[in-house]
Amino acid sequence: MAGGGGGGEGEPEFQIAPMIDVLLVLLIFFMSIATTAVTRYDPTIELPVAPDANKKEDSESELVFNVAWKPQTQTVVTTFEEQAVNPEDVIPRMIAHKNADPKVRVLVRSDALTPVRYISAVVEAAAKAGISDVTFATLSR
Repeated sequence: MAGGGGGGEGEPEFQIAPMIDVLLVLLIFFMSIATTAVTRYDPTIELPVAPDANKKEDSESELVFNVAWKPQTQTVVTTFEEQAVNPEDVIPRMIAHKNADPKVRVLVRSDALTPVRYISAVVEAAAKAGISDVTFATLSR
């Protein structure tokens, strides 16, 4: 009888090709997820330290605003969805997100030395869009 199971004696052969295929699929999957999550956060922002801060549970339904303070020029650059924006100009987009998902929230990531008026501009824009859940990113050292 012809069988495809290998010999009766000795150790069965290990098929490495299917394992490599599965590993490559997993690698591509995790790379695509990681780049989407990482690009929303500006790594140049030096977050303020809050020793009693709570760790957030998840990042779902989160609109991320990066508020980067440039002390050399005394200016601020606010980015939303990887674009430099004026917080007042993105209110219609925030309203669209709110209509699509009522649990949407705003995450403000700003430098520790950013003047409050620039941070409050983002909070006011969220309020005008009807979003009351606003959180601030900090480090807990």
